[in-house]
Amino acid sequence: MNEEKIDTTTYSKPINLVKVNYAQTGQSKQINSLGMREMQAKAFEARTAKYLLLKSPPASGKSRALMFLALDKLKNQGISKVIVAVPERSIGSSFSPIQLTKFGFFADWELNPKYNLCTVGNDGSKVKAFLSFLESDENILICTHATLRFAFEGMTDTSLNDCLLAIDEFHHVSADGQNRLGEVLRKVMEKSTAHIIAMTGSYFRGDSIPVLLPEDEAKFTKVTYNYYEQLNGYEHLKSLGIGYHFYQGRYYKKQDDSGLSALEEILDENLKTIIHIPSVNSAESSKEKLEEVSHVIDCIGELEYQDDETGILYVKSKRSGRILKIADLVNDNQKERDKAVAYLRGVSSADDIDIIVALGMAKEGFDWPFCQHALTIGYRGSLTEIIQIIGRATRDSNNKTHAQFTNLIAQPDAVDDDVKLAVNNMLKAITASLLMEQVLAPNFNFRPKYDDEIDDEENEDDGKTIKVRGFKLPTSQRAKDIIESDLNDLKARILQDDTMLKAMPGNIEPEVINTIIIPKIIREIYPDLSPEDVEAVRQYVVVDAVIKNSTIEEQGSKKFIRMAGSFVDIDDIHIDLIDTINPFQKAFEILSKSVTTSVLKAIQDTINVSKIEMTQEEAILLWDKIKEWVAKTGEQPNIQSFDQKEQRMAQALIFLREAKRKREQNG
Repeated sequence: MNEEKIDTTTYSKPINLVKVNYAQTGQSKQINSLGMREMQAKAFEARTAKYLLLKSPPASGKSRALMFLALDKLKNQGISKVIVAVPERSIGSSFSPIQLTKFGFFADWELNPKYNLCTVGNDGSKVKAFLSFLESDENILICTHATLRFAFEGMTDTSLNDCLLAIDEFHHVSADGQNRLGEVLRKVMEKSTAHIIAMTGSYFRGDSIPVLLPEDEAKFTKVTYNYYEQLNGYEHLKSLGIGYHFYQGRYYKKQDDSGLSALEEILDENLKTIIHIPSVNSAESSKEKLEEVSHVIDCIGELEYQDDETGILYVKSKRSGRILKIADLVNDNQKERDKAVAYLRGVSSADDIDIIVALGMAKEGFDWPFCQHALTIGYRGSLTEIIQIIGRATRDSNNKTHAQFTNLIAQPDAVDDDVKLAVNNMLKAITASLLMEQVLAPNFNFRPKYDDEIDDEENEDDGKTIKVRGFKLPTSQRAKDIIESDLNDLKARILQDDTMLKAMPGNIEPEVINTIIIPKIIREIYPDLSPEDVEAVRQYVVVDAVIKNSTIEEQGSKKFIRMAGSFVDIDDIHIDLIDTINPFQKAFEILSKSVTTSVLKAIQDTINVSKIEMTQEEAILLWDKIKEWVAKTGEQPNIQSFDQKEQRMAQALIFLREAKRKREQNG
């Protein structure tokens, strides 16, 4: 690697809302006697399932896991053909032939090039090849989601009998009736004997529409391998940061205070970086994507030349004078872009490329292990997209001990007409980091603690079990499965809820968030759950979120937990105490210290304008707090107060008085 050192003191550090440290155990990369890594072995245990949903983070080895599963179904389970569908052609290379027998497996993954349909060609010829594959003696076909959809139109109900249909990046499926891939899946499940393997690094979509209907999802056996298991088991990566850098105006234009553009401030050219420029439909974009690439290059330095054979740009840095190798994946010229993609596939050392500039590419399925920094410009509405982008930097590689995701976000300007949009985008970006904090932290097990219980240290699951007084356990298998496999997906749905988004900054009492808003969302998502199980799932969500947002410390023989300013003996945790804590407020407190007073006021004013409608449940819950307030201050809460919680109590008092007036009026 290039040993040249340059001064990095002029680079700004991102404001990290999330910082997770890992133990470098190497466990997730260890290989068993069949050549399987930890996640792959876990998935292989469920190989006999007819419908299998594999939820596992980027770089955990899902492609190889599918090979193991598919070959077992071909050799041992009566399956005659395997069809692998990927979202875009470039991901098809993940399923290229490989000799698995030399690592200990019983068969190799072999593919006739004729039936690798992730190549250049028109849709008509690929559909024809797909249908001929079904009539042939070949076993394996690789295609895009689009080819699968088009080919399905020419099939009968039984065409996929005794086939395995594997859908990579399964979050592209939707229960929405307009989603054609989802419709294909439903018909395959309903009409054929096909087996299905669904794989994704993030099961939740960017919208509120579920991937599968509950009755269809219930048919799947789920294998979940979480981010913490993956990253904690690496050899080289020690830490991951998720943070933000704010700017006003255009990200590539000089800012008054520093004389540098926001991109120049935050882009450390010593770090192998993927820059995702804003979507052309976003407020942050100039609407001219090719010009934006030029702006990015100008921020970095001066273009010396472009290699005709590889398409790689050689740019002389204006900071260090170094020649930086930059790949432009925004280029509309397919031939030129394919050159760069082909070069990137052959990258074998950290010196081969320095920076990649992309728009829609270099997200899911893109592999550049040396990437240290994923720098995303502009707000991204899809949590799935954010997780995919972060996954580009979390590959384990000997050139890095820290991986960084930075979102370069436009600050709301109080005089801007689009201030409400900018504030909402900022809040949603913060929300994404809250979710990632939950996804990336180690998992705990929670169970009730009883007064007469004697602790058994040997059965405490290596310190991962925390006992909570007043804690309810689920009674149905459905609720147990939600807690076991769907907790992060549920948190994503909660964090995307409009009411929740307005409540999280701390203008609503934590008890309202935890005992009214969250269970309401759970009931909407899982209408089949009993009230008892809704409460059990709610408690697990809230306890898990609060504990993951806290720190556990040992003093002598005792453990204490520091949460929301309180320092509590871990043996004294009660669900009532947990319910008094807003599990998501810390990020907003960090944010309030990181932006200017005028920006903070613009954020607060926008939140105040979009008040949450008062409900009877919330008003009743606040009644005790209103009485405490009056006893303490001698006055009723003031609707004009600058304290948002006092305002909310005043609103509740008005609501209760009006409700009382209506009752008396109606006799």
